[in-house]
Amino acid sequence: MIIHCTKKLLDELKIKPSIETEENPLFSWHANILIINRKKTVVFVNDLNRFVVVLYGLKAKELQKLDECFIRGIREVFQAEGIQEEVIEDYLQQVKQVSFAKTKGRTYVARLNRDCEDIQYLLDDINANKLIQTRLSKFKNSMLVGDGKGDYYDPNEEMYKALAELTGKDVFRLEAVELKITLQLENFNVWRTLVVPTRVTFDQFHKIIQTAFGWRDWHLHEFSITDKNETVARLVGEDEIRRNPNSHSILESEKKLSDFLPPYKTINYIYDFGDGWEHKIELINVIPDNSKNYVECIAGEGATPPEDVGGEYGFKEFLAIISDENHPEHFAMTRWGIEQEYKPFNLKEINRDLLILRKRQ
Repeated sequence: MIIHCTKKLLDELKIKPSIETEENPLFSWHANILIINRKKTVVFVNDLNRFVVVLYGLKAKELQKLDECFIRGIREVFQAEGIQEEVIEDYLQQVKQVSFAKTKGRTYVARLNRDCEDIQYLLDDINANKLIQTRLSKFKNSMLVGDGKGDYYDPNEEMYKALAELTGKDVFRLEAVELKITLQLENFNVWRTLVVPTRVTFDQFHKIIQTAFGWRDWHLHEFSITDKNETVARLVGEDEIRRNPNSHSILESEKKLSDFLPPYKTINYIYDFGDGWEHKIELINVIPDNSKNYVECIAGEGATPPEDVGGEYGFKEFLAIISDENHPEHFAMTRWGIEQEYKPFNLKEINRDLLILRKRQ
């Protein structure tokens, strides 16, 4: 494997570049060093598909072992993408050694510079406590890039194809669960059926539910795992933990779906303790070898009530007013419903929104 370094990075590493040899572009990368938040950051860009790995906050000892840190970075970013371990091992086993060389052309340098510019606009995605920036790298790899010929592609999708061709194996083989999530209403049917990888954490699952139902994440929420009508665990967000540090609740970011599913069959999710929107989550099926690394909504019914409508009673009143053109509040309530993004169930739109969410998780 060759890492083609900018002069700035070579100077920082204090190494003499090796003589470039012919290399499979899948194993050839360009790299540059930046200062972000006063910390040394190295951005690696794959020559074949512009897949990015970002290392942040590098100190002298890590710069001395940049090759080892980079290999670890590839592994962890691939894992964050959900790429199966067999495929990761096959790729890394073909790396006999890592050598450092000069950059090899204006095109590669221009691409590297553009990707470095993008990274500096994504500061909100940096985890200041992590050397290997999996979330930032993953998001950057989901952003469209140009091929210089008028076409665009996603670096992550191109990397998946390249790894499948290299190894002859399925890139993804993830356990997933089919879940039916029903909003508990007496007079309306509002539900979604999702296929979700079990490696998803509960804080991610919260955002998935919000997206699938069109909620806007304005209020507190909690998950409760039940077994024979008894609560086994209660999972909450960071805000709730800060408010009640001595409670027995579990921080939702510390648990994955696989920690409770499939042993338990039902999860309750409450959103907005004022309006009290209760969702019953039922395990329908376990998919041991799912070939997709993302969440998909496969069925559903019913429009989700608007935020702050006042529970089911308020929702009934809202529907009665917007359906009666002669009601004195019809125009104002209809406009308010539009502002709240109240709209019919649309499977295609939900999956589009889930795809957008995937890029941020």
